[in-house]
Amino acid sequence: MNVEEVIKTDKRIALDKRTIIHLSLVYNKVNDQISLALKPFEISVQQFNVLRILRGQGDTPANLSTINDRMVTKMSNTTRLVDKLLSKGYVSRRVCKINRRKVEIKITEQGLDILNKIDGILFETEKRILKNFNKEELKELNLLLDKF
Repeated sequence: MNVEEVIKTDKRIALDKRTIIHLSLVYNKVNDQISLALKPFEISVQQFNVLRILRGQGDTPANLSTINDRMVTKMSNTTRLVDKLLSKGYVSRRVCKINRRKVEIKITEQGLDILNKIDGILFETEKRILKNFNKEELKELNLLLDKF
């Protein structure tokens, strides 16, 4: 992807600025592809992320702080995300018996079922996104990205 072509400019962009623009364009493209894969399930990338975090918790409930700390995209509206998942029946929420100020959130069987349906489709989407890279290139890319 030629950055100059994408942003429709004839000027050569300085390498530092070009890199930042390129990273933004790649992020948007990946996010769009994943959003498109999730669209039939009527959940957003952020809601999907919350469900995966809760699935990873197993039988241990999570609180809003734990979820927010583990989010790939940090956001201040974690409560709203949980509320939407609650209304869909994908999570349950209850007040902790020991500490009444603490809210415990767990994934439901329905939430696990939807994740199982999404897993295969998302796997194929990720394969399609990364199809132009071999394993060595992916390792190298990850090493470079780890520098952030």
